[in-house]
Amino acid sequence: MTREPGDLPSATKNPIAWRVSGQGARLLDQNGSFSAGTADNSSGNGEALTGVTVIVCASCRDEAGSDGHPRAGELLAADTRRAASGENIQVRTVECLGNCKRRLSAAMLRDGCWSYVFGDLTAASGDDLVAGAKLFATSADGLIPWRGRPDSLKRGLVARIPPLDLLKD
Repeated sequence: MTREPGDLPSATKNPIAWRVSGQGARLLDQNGSFSAGTADNSSGNGEALTGVTVIVCASCRDEAGSDGHPRAGELLAADTRRAASGENIQVRTVECLGNCKRRLSAAMLRDGCWSYVFGDLTAASGDDLVAGAKLFATSADGLIPWRGRPDSLKRGLVARIPPLDLLKD
């Protein structure tokens, strides 16, 4: 498998076992500890079996910094909900992601996996967020693959945050 910029190798190359719980499947290493990877959670038809949550900053303003309502972040949340209709993807809002210099922002979370923060989005970026969430939901190693990721999620990547069980200290 070819890696692209932004991809990380899996923490465990030879997993001992997969543990399946209510939080999805997770890799166990040789010591019986959870590793950073996750199982391929896709069905035969590509349907995501493990949900991803997209969090949209509802208080984000448009490029002009307008205080008008609905705010651009609220419009992005509505567009993302529209794009996620019928998918196993939750769309939630928060009042502030603290990424104001990068304007419209969103985050993606998946249990036991890396979390992502994106900025420089538009009110019409819902389709891109859902496309990224689908890639994330079906990722075997718990990372959003670079290849196939919408350009706005490549250019707009602000941070990638590791799961707690991956931290060394």
